[in-house]
Amino acid sequence: MLSGPDLGAGYLHQLSIDLDGEGTTFTFHAQDGGDDAGGPPKGSPHVFGYAPTASPCMFGGPRCWHRRFLLPRSESPRVRQAYNRNRFVLDAMVAQAYEGAPVAVESGVRAVVERLGAPLAAEGIEWYIGGSVAAWLQGAAVRPRDLDLGTTRAGVDAIAHRLSEYLIEPLAPTDWPRAGIVHGARAFVGTFREGIRVEWAVPIAPREPVPLEEWGGHAGVARLETVRIEGQPVRVTRPEYALVRAAEKGNVPHREAIAELVRRMGPDRELLGVLCARATLAPAAREALLHEVDR
Repeated sequence: MLSGPDLGAGYLHQLSIDLDGEGTTFTFHAQDGGDDAGGPPKGSPHVFGYAPTASPCMFGGPRCWHRRFLLPRSESPRVRQAYNRNRFVLDAMVAQAYEGAPVAVESGVRAVVERLGAPLAAEGIEWYIGGSVAAWLQGAAVRPRDLDLGTTRAGVDAIAHRLSEYLIEPLAPTDWPRAGIVHGARAFVGTFREGIRVEWAVPIAPREPVPLEEWGGHAGVARLETVRIEGQPVRVTRPEYALVRAAEKGNVPHREAIAELVRRMGPDRELLGVLCARATLAPAAREALLHEVDR
């Protein structure tokens, strides 16, 4: 064990390292700490990518959650730094996820743009804002809960470097729910008490670009618009991406607000048709979404 037990958000935390023939695995442990950690916890850490253990954990016992990262042992200092920030900001993230605590969208976006805009432009690296924040920046009346960034493989590393002090997960190959094995990182941009969770990654396995894909890791594939943040041009994904995602999640307020934005901008019918065809929606729901932007 490299660190712990440490306290945070009603959990007891440990950082461990496993050495085997195939490499090194660092594990963040989050155990329900009960009264000892000021608990019980306000909510499950699964929304932050943690997975419950199938059997009792040798460090955290039967109620332990894990996040795993594949990195060489030499990366221990960087992993430990992310681990410490993660447990320090976990209370704020849990409050945002389960208690409706405000997310610092405006200040978080400004900080990210300030850190990434000019340096990545100088390096010729494509990056952009996606998800509900992209729709919000284009005028949708939504309340984003986190900030998703799209970029290339080189961009993943560059973003992690520029946001290094905010990392809550190290830059590493890791498993993201619904995305599979990716090369990525997560950050909480702000203070220990308030901020916004930021995520970016690309698939590990190289593959051909999927037409109009939002997060494939290939430059020039996602369909983008340009907004200005404090005078600086920033690329954002078209709102059709967030519209289809809101429909898949059953988030009616977000779907209605983003559909209104799409109508105001004028729908990209090709993009919406492609996204609906790929979506995990029933055929009737796809048709309803296509008609909704025409009302």
